[in-house]
Amino acid sequence: MTTTAQPEQQYRVIGTRPVRHDGVDKVTGAARYGADINLPGMLHARILRSPHSHARIRSIDTSKAEAVPGVVAVATAADFPIIENRMIDFAEVQGNARMIAENLLAKDKVLYVGHAVAAICATSPHIAMEAMKLVEVDYEVLPTMLTWREAMADDATLLHDDMTTYFRMERFARGDDTGVKSNVAGHIQHKVGDVDQGFAEADIVIEREFETQTVHQGYIEPHVSTAMWSADGRVTVWTSTQGIFNVRAQTAAIIGVPEGQVKIVPMEIGGGFGAKGITYTDPVAAVLSKKTGKPVKVAMDRTDVFIGSGPASATFMRCKMGVKNDGTMVAGQLYMVYEAGAYPGSPVGGGALTGFGPYKMDHMLVDGYDVVCNKQKVQAYRAPGQPQVAFAVEAVVDELAEILGRDPMELRIQNAVQEGDRMPNGVPHRVFGCRELEEAMINSDHNRTPLEGPNRGRGIAVGFRWQAGQASSATINVNSNGTLNLITGSVDIGGTRTAVAMQVAETLGIDVDQIAPTVVDTDTVGWTASTGGSRIAFDTGLAAIAAAEDLRDQMARCCALVWEVEPDQVEFADGVFTCTANEERMTIADAASRMMRTGGPLTASASATSTGVGPIFAGNIIDVEVDPETGKVDVLRCTAFIDSGTSVHPSYVEGQMQGGTMQGIGWALSEDYTYADDGRMLNSTFLDYRMPTALDMPMIDTVVIEVPNPRHPYGLRGVGEAPIIPPLAALHNAVYHATGVRVNKLPLSPTSVLEAIQEANGA
Repeated sequence: MTTTAQPEQQYRVIGTRPVRHDGVDKVTGAARYGADINLPGMLHARILRSPHSHARIRSIDTSKAEAVPGVVAVATAADFPIIENRMIDFAEVQGNARMIAENLLAKDKVLYVGHAVAAICATSPHIAMEAMKLVEVDYEVLPTMLTWREAMADDATLLHDDMTTYFRMERFARGDDTGVKSNVAGHIQHKVGDVDQGFAEADIVIEREFETQTVHQGYIEPHVSTAMWSADGRVTVWTSTQGIFNVRAQTAAIIGVPEGQVKIVPMEIGGGFGAKGITYTDPVAAVLSKKTGKPVKVAMDRTDVFIGSGPASATFMRCKMGVKNDGTMVAGQLYMVYEAGAYPGSPVGGGALTGFGPYKMDHMLVDGYDVVCNKQKVQAYRAPGQPQVAFAVEAVVDELAEILGRDPMELRIQNAVQEGDRMPNGVPHRVFGCRELEEAMINSDHNRTPLEGPNRGRGIAVGFRWQAGQASSATINVNSNGTLNLITGSVDIGGTRTAVAMQVAETLGIDVDQIAPTVVDTDTVGWTASTGGSRIAFDTGLAAIAAAEDLRDQMARCCALVWEVEPDQVEFADGVFTCTANEERMTIADAASRMMRTGGPLTASASATSTGVGPIFAGNIIDVEVDPETGKVDVLRCTAFIDSGTSVHPSYVEGQMQGGTMQGIGWALSEDYTYADDGRMLNSTFLDYRMPTALDMPMIDTVVIEVPNPRHPYGLRGVGEAPIIPPLAALHNAVYHATGVRVNKLPLSPTSVLEAIQEANGA
């Protein structure tokens, strides 16, 4: 169901529910994914991974593997030119190609169990796998720093001998390097007001600690790449990725060729959720292709994905909040530690900015630490860093409401931020539907329906995300019958082909089925940032709208030639051009049929730098039942809320809400990387890594609030990420109300819940 909060205007195409353009290919199996690439003479590669979580590599002997019949080539870190070129700048961790290269194939050290050491290609994957066993690596095993606690200890072994803590203060100051060698890669701080003064003014102050675990994004398709290094020095890579230009830049830098010599061809993608914005296999396939002169495919299996790619950060948080007796929040303080894994770059910045985002407070202090440890280098996972911090803040807010004797939603509404209130970094909030969404939650059927029965509880939580946006490009070509080909470089994960095409259709006043959207390679479209950050419908939509407006103006000039009038005497509305001099009319199809006689082919390209997606807000109400004998938590009812700005395709918005909420429920209740003391992952299959299935879930109801975003012509906001933020906290609060026990460490597994119940009962 959809609730609309006074939209500024209604649209012809936007807000409808057309069939997605790629739907038939997806459901019939015609769509081609990375594993479907099979080229003549293609070789298959497999990757040898470290059995140790922390060890120095003394030597690698591949001679026995190379002697196996069918083995054609072997690659190690020495085959990446970037490895010898320069040291890693640990202050620049996002997209640092040197660091990515060492994660792809370890050079001097392995830093986690599963760290890639060598790649072997052969005439079949089976030969490559057998030959892999013959590679001899001499390791000097070092102490394991598996968690942030071990890594931050005074006597901790350093993962990187030259790494020092990089400090960033507030929003605009660059900060400096402390010069102290440490496993703490970075420290970010946001400060508003004076928290000591704020807590002194508060009547009630509570402080609690929280922990979340390492979790996987759960995409179904493993990483896979096929590369062909041609004799002319050009490299073509067919791959499963969220960002073709990002992968092009990383691959080119690692293999030592200009970006213009690398073409990335995106295949259909079987899920990513942020984790496929970086390369794991593309440069490896490329160097093996260069060595062999043949195309090479590198494909991960499921265990490779778990142990060799990037999960979401485990975290520790200490949240302190103070309120007055009337419920006014006056101060909040967060201490956050995020595990980055083997290399710097956790999403602690996202958590630091958004944790207190839903609340108006005059005094805030947030300190976030990015800590390396002997786990897989973490990667983005849908609203990176934000579900964890919302878990801490929303649990404390729920407890404050109980102490005050207040309805938890009423307390949130009383302190809801509005336009102009300050974020923790001091920047004023833009327009978004925080209050409108919370009012929809408190007035919803779910909230008003009593929850009856023993061992049952209802939990609520909200989540805030701020999104800047990036650049996108689009091209529109006109066919003689008036249909359009829309070309973009934005990989489609959640129906964005259709969402962008609908904005073009709205701009030109035509039906969306007259548009054929296509996602193309890096040689065919202008530079486009990765699919992620809830930005594609917004940012790529802006580029497509700009191209459509250019196309409309070109067509108007064509019509003016036909009517022998000036272009300013041609008006356009609802897909029809009208001559103001004689009232003659011409449709887009009419103009297209005449284009070869009125100036030639019609095509328009545009690149748009984002105006800023802006703030995004979501919420959950979740009912649970807890078995007091086993601790098992069953979800009885769940409603997800979001402010979508304007819903381009309501079904896709609802689907994003349901998918994100389900992932958040899995994160809260069952998912967890289980490690042995030596760093081995013990549950690296979907049999043992417990994601929720349809049998675990009720229908997730959705309520969409539409507070138009003034930064977009049609009022869009991003919707892909915010739904995963509130479920962790909502379930924590629900379990508390069912059991009377707060479990501040995730997951809320039967064991942890039962132990908490027994401890509370003195057992």
